[in-house]
Amino acid sequence: MMQINPTQLKQLIEASLFVLGKPLSAKMLKDTVLVDFTVSRDKIKAALDELQQDYQDRGVQLVKVAGGYRFQTLEVLSPFLQPLWQEKAPKYSRATLETLAVIAYRQPVTRGDIEQVRGVAISSHIIKSLSDRHWIKVVGHKEVPGRPALYATTLEFLAYFGLDTLADLPPLSDTESLQAVFSSVKLTPEQSEEQNTNE
Repeated sequence: MMQINPTQLKQLIEASLFVLGKPLSAKMLKDTVLVDFTVSRDKIKAALDELQQDYQDRGVQLVKVAGGYRFQTLEVLSPFLQPLWQEKAPKYSRATLETLAVIAYRQPVTRGDIEQVRGVAISSHIIKSLSDRHWIKVVGHKEVPGRPALYATTLEFLAYFGLDTLADLPPLSDTESLQAVFSSVKLTPEQSEEQNTNE
């Protein structure tokens, strides 16, 4: 096993986070890029804490999401950075977002459970769209006739919405809470109307 000094440790962690571009936990760092070094998880955590401090007043910040750490731009800079992205952010219908919310707050749930909460049938397209985004996955089957699939959210869901754990979801005390959950997701009136006619 090789030794690594605190400066080298910070540099290697920082570079790893930039290269991967998705959340990395202290355990993942220890088991991958730091596997050949004698370094405790506490030292890795201390280096991550220092990096968070180093980036606190910068345009890019180190944040904890989905059980790991990743670099992301300051939210207030997003409108100014928009011209750099060639692709427009995908837009989601109200039905899709409501379905995702039911899964997030009541998981694991069946399609029938979701339909009961929403009061309307769910098109297969909505489930496929959420699965294709890797925001939901089948985690088992309910032990009832037909054995319907049980859906739950994924780490990709947490990462996309900037959540560390499901406990970070806002409480659903009123209708505004639900809108706040998906405030970063674009929804067009046309798509909302189109989805409502397809339900």
